[in-house]
Amino acid sequence: MARNGQDQDPADILGKTCDTLRYMAEAGCTGFDCSGKTIEIVKNLDRNLSVAADYLKELRSLLGDCQRCKLCKERTNIVFGAGDPEARLVFVGEGPGYDEDQQGEPFVGKAGQLLTKIIQAINLTRAQVYICNIIKCRPPGNRNPASDEIKACFPFLEGQLDAIKPDFICALGTFAAQTLLDTVDPISRLRGRFFDLRGIKVMPTYHPAYLLRNPEKKRDVWEDMKKLMSMMDA
Repeated sequence: MARNGQDQDPADILGKTCDTLRYMAEAGCTGFDCSGKTIEIVKNLDRNLSVAADYLKELRSLLGDCQRCKLCKERTNIVFGAGDPEARLVFVGEGPGYDEDQQGEPFVGKAGQLLTKIIQAINLTRAQVYICNIIKCRPPGNRNPASDEIKACFPFLEGQLDAIKPDFICALGTFAAQTLLDTVDPISRLRGRFFDLRGIKVMPTYHPAYLLRNPEKKRDVWEDMKKLMSMMDA
């Protein structure tokens, strides 16, 4: 069975098997000898043969030095996304902040440190999930994203989700939840519930930056995460 519960095509399985054996031969494996060299190669097979990873690289290349909206004028770095290209769970935030803009990585500032703790609390690591944002460039002064900026960037988020094919999305904050679910409902009404997005289960919750300003809401997020863990383990 495939990771998303759909049957895999036998031809696809055979093709991947052939690619795997060919790769192992080219890498120097002459048999299933369980040597240290063979074991190390096997550990890296998914990464080397990952269609999702290749698609994400192509998508990032297509994004290029993006000039599709006015955010390009003041950004330092495009913040595309990071994590496991085949993750079951994707965290989608609003947009990069100052630290993310400087480093080109999502959720690396104080809010990102809190997100890391949330991920660890559900028995995962950042390397086991994928993290990205609705928009890929920092709005000046960390203002809210404008509708034209979201419209220009959203196709790339859709491409990321199409490549990863996650089972679950955790939408962090108002703009992530409203954009993904095409709704104007506030996050206070959306959080703690599962929604369907083309077969993906979406759980909206409060953004970590909001929790830094309103620490009393951490309890609500923990309740949301417990529901998410339960659904993922089902």
